Amino acid sequence: MFKRLLVFLPLFLFGCIRIPEGVDVVEGFELERYLGTWYEIARTENAFEKNFSAVTATYSLDTDGSVRVLNKGYHTEKGEWRETKAKAKFVDDPSKGALKVSFFGPFYSSYNIIDLDSEGYRWAMVTGYKKTLFWILSRDPEMDPELFRSLVKKAEGLGFDTANLVIGGPEDYRRE
Repeated sequence: MFKRLLVFLPLFLFGCIRIPEGVDVVEGFELERYLGTWYEIARTENAFEKNFSAVTATYSLDTDGSVRVLNKGYHTEKGEWRETKAKAKFVDDPSKGALKVSFFGPFYSSYNIIDLDSEGYRWAMVTGYKKTLFWILSRDPEMDPELFRSLVKKAEGLGFDTANLVIGGPEDYRRE
């Protein structure tokens, strides 16, 4: 039994660190420009954000070179704000948008930046280790509708199911 655990534990620990098939991460990524607060414009529904609105992610550099992550959102059923802290590190080359994030202990999951406003770092598209984990982020709580539609169309072309996106609006952020 212990030998099986030794074989499968690495697969469990590292199985969530990958880029979905048919998707590439951005190149020429500059972490310093990505740091700061991002607003969640849209996402595919997932278990860890169920019933949340007005979700933000704030990234800052930690003294050890990793990235501190502070996610904040309003739990609509409980009527309260909640925060979660995490740590992110580059998977390999820091000029590529492939990171891994840990919300607890040694367990990491992928954070892949697959499209990015390379000029202003004003918007980003992010996926996890599988295509059912997808986000559109912006530096502002609202996004130009034409830009939003073009990003959704691009996501569809990459094989993401965008039919049931959870879409936030600037009114969600006014609860603060």
